[in-house]
Amino acid sequence: MTDDDLWRVLYDIDKMPYGPGQIAALEQLLRRADAGDDRHLAFAARIIGTTAYVYGGEPAKSFVTFSWCLGEYDRDPQPYHERYTHQLFWFFKYMVTAMLKFPELPLDRTYAVLDDMERRYRESGHSLQAVHKHRYLVAAHLGAEEEAAEWYRRWLTTPRDALSDCAGCDPTTQVAHLARVGRHEEAVALAEPVLAGRLSCTEQPQAILTALLTPYRETGRLDAARDAHREAYRRLRGRLSDLWDIADHVEFCTVTGNETRALELVERHLDWLDRAPTPAAGMHFAAAAAAALRQVPGELTVHRRAAGERPAADVPVATLAGELAGVATTLAERFDARNGTRHQSELIARRLAAAPAGPHVPLSASLRRPVPAPRTGGSAPATPTPVSVPAQAGPDELLALADDYWRRHRRDGLVAALRAYDERYADADLPPATRAWRLELRAGELNEGGDDEITAAIEANRAALAAWRAVPDPVRAQVVAGRLGALLCTTDEGAAEGLALTRESAEQLAVHGDQRERAAAQDRLALAYVHRGQWAEALDALDRAATEADVDPWLAGRVALHRTHVLEQLARADEFRAAAAQARELVRKLGDGELLAAACLAYARSVDDPAEAVTACDEALASAPPGVRLPVRVTRGRALLAADRAGEAVDDLAEAVTLCVEQGLPGDALLRWELADAYRAAGRLGEAAEVAEEAVLGLDRDGAQAEADRCRHLLAGIYQALGEIDAALALLAQLAENLDGPDNLPHRAQVLEEAGGILYDADRDAVAAQRFAAAASAYRLAGHPVDELRARRRELLALHWSGDLPAAAAAIEVVDAAAAALDARPDGGGQADRDGHGAAGSDEPPVVTYERAMAADAVARVLAAEDRLTAALDRVAGLPDRLRSIEAFGEAAQVEVFTGELLLRDERPADAERLLRQVLGGLPAGSRPATQAAWLLARALDDLGRPADAAKIRAEHGIEEN
Repeated sequence: MTDDDLWRVLYDIDKMPYGPGQIAALEQLLRRADAGDDRHLAFAARIIGTTAYVYGGEPAKSFVTFSWCLGEYDRDPQPYHERYTHQLFWFFKYMVTAMLKFPELPLDRTYAVLDDMERRYRESGHSLQAVHKHRYLVAAHLGAEEEAAEWYRRWLTTPRDALSDCAGCDPTTQVAHLARVGRHEEAVALAEPVLAGRLSCTEQPQAILTALLTPYRETGRLDAARDAHREAYRRLRGRLSDLWDIADHVEFCTVTGNETRALELVERHLDWLDRAPTPAAGMHFAAAAAAALRQVPGELTVHRRAAGERPAADVPVATLAGELAGVATTLAERFDARNGTRHQSELIARRLAAAPAGPHVPLSASLRRPVPAPRTGGSAPATPTPVSVPAQAGPDELLALADDYWRRHRRDGLVAALRAYDERYADADLPPATRAWRLELRAGELNEGGDDEITAAIEANRAALAAWRAVPDPVRAQVVAGRLGALLCTTDEGAAEGLALTRESAEQLAVHGDQRERAAAQDRLALAYVHRGQWAEALDALDRAATEADVDPWLAGRVALHRTHVLEQLARADEFRAAAAQARELVRKLGDGELLAAACLAYARSVDDPAEAVTACDEALASAPPGVRLPVRVTRGRALLAADRAGEAVDDLAEAVTLCVEQGLPGDALLRWELADAYRAAGRLGEAAEVAEEAVLGLDRDGAQAEADRCRHLLAGIYQALGEIDAALALLAQLAENLDGPDNLPHRAQVLEEAGGILYDADRDAVAAQRFAAAASAYRLAGHPVDELRARRRELLALHWSGDLPAAAAAIEVVDAAAAALDARPDGGGQADRDGHGAAGSDEPPVVTYERAMAADAVARVLAAEDRLTAALDRVAGLPDRLRSIEAFGEAAQVEVFTGELLLRDERPADAERLLRQVLGGLPAGSRPATQAAWLLARALDDLGRPADAAKIRAEHGIEEN
């Protein structure tokens, strides 16, 4: 590998994210640089390495690289050293801060570095503002309050300069100082203008937000404290170097009454303690973790990964809390032994004593927040009349009352009437018909919710059926037989018997029953068919029921509701909508909140207008009993999303998650996924990320890998929008690994291509080219040649912009092969010419024309970079016309502007002028392509010896003279 190659590698390493990967690549490069004779490369690599070690979680190694660079700088000054002077002087701050965090390093050495820092700053004419700040940090670490106060005063009153910490980091330390001395209002006031500005430092805004956790809480700004925790922790959680700050967030969760979240953070970062960046960071995390673990039941366990000779194990939290407290206390004693004070032990004792204090601060973005009551134009159902059981009612009167309550969905009345019957007449000698009636009503007492209750209801109906047959009463027996059959159809083993019973019941009651019995029998038959998925047969039965159900408004309402369900399953949209509207009108008159909620929900699902759906959900919420509010909230949230009212949808979906969790129902992870998407659509990306992470964990726990992977894809997009591209890339890499089956090849290719696009946009072109190449291979295996060509084109451009021209030139053949492969497929379009162009007049799909043209354009750009101008011009010939034929006018103009540039480079200014004038006339004034075309046209005119014309073009388009 040549020196130029090594410099290119160093440039790529500098753009890598901080962490083990960057450090490993850097150390490999250092070995190669030291094996050669390029002293400049060795120096530059160690300069980059110092920062990489500090922010990558291995600051102890930065002592070595810094000392090496400083020694070289002093011993044998070179011209190139001058360009690194600022960084070298800046690193003195890193050294002082880091040295305090290692108890084995004597304080004298820290003071010596501070003195050397001050000397160099003075001699170079720099302000001592940063020196005073770091003398303050040393004094504060020792607990020397008077000395710290004096250095704090000098720091704040000394002018800033280029070596001062950034506009976010200096105030962060000031906020921490004010919080430490209890001046919380001042801390908040100091931070406000900083947070309102633009912070671009690696450590911001997470550092100042972490420093504000206590001031916000102490001043009652609980919403600000919650938001600061969410935003800062999200940025910190992936960086080992920030373990100390993560400890502050663990403690914040503990003191705000969020023990579960504190435990989650401890579990997530526990293994970091085995590779803590500094002993000080390990000490603070161990103390905060111990305090958090003491707040949860001691019998709970935490999984701790293996490290060294310690095996992996599930450790009881009480045991782990004691162990971590011992670690923190021992480290504090080591620091105090070095420092000659008790200050660190006192700090850790306070950490270990942390416990919930003050008001609870809800931290979850996925659970309940205040939801405004919906306003509805419909009239709310009347409050049900109180249950009344006459004291003198006889047995048949009580059973009739219970039957009427059951018919009207008043389970409270049913139970009360039957209780009165049992208390008064359970031991009485009653007629067989009365006893059979009581057995029949027994099924109504059962909730029919779980398998056990369905089994009990089946047995109760069998007993009632036998009793009515013994009376005998054939009509009542057929009514009960129909109910029994419908229940049996909910089970696989009883389905055949159940269908036979409900059919016979409907046939017999059609002849021998009254109007209500006939309609109810058809309704029960329809339910039996529904349970077996026989939707067409169910609809026929419901249509028969509807013709006679008007004898009883309650029965009519139930039949209408059942009919909406069946029509929805049959995807008969217009009939579904009409049936839902009818059901809503019918049950609205009954005064039953549960039935009205069901009808409103059906109507909301049936309509195309999301605003109309929201209105229906509002009516449902106004009447829905607590047990049925969950589906209403879900439907309302989805409707609000469809209506582009994502901010309102968030509240409904968060309430839905809460109801799901409170009721112990499955599916909360799926609802969190929907909530995360609502947050994303509302532009609340931090909360979207938090909730999507919860959803992924829940879906993984439920074994729903397909859904978990789709949620990961959503989360990757959220991370990308947040600018957290490394987190996005990590998720996409995991997705690509998960989608390793042959059926998933197209999806795997898409994920790889998306990762390449993120890397390309981040100017990490060499790695982007690798992802595009992998995507192209997956597309080829999946049989998607057009997608393969697109990925190959993007690979070629990434190689081109990475500066690896030989690799880009070699990739031209691969792109041409991908373009040629389209000809071998019936959907690939017409025969291609030698340059990969579709033949004139070919009947190829527009997407093929587009990808062929853009691939030829990409090849031409690489050829131009190699100064193969004639070949490049051949490649772009005819492309604009092909692109315009599919209405890709913007791309056609770009190719023409590029062609003009090629003509200029080929010393053909007259041809360039003709083309560029034509192109410029069709471009929007002020657009980027117009400016490029005008700039090139002015150059062409200069080359043609027409400077006045060139000046006119520049003036018209606001282009400065060269």
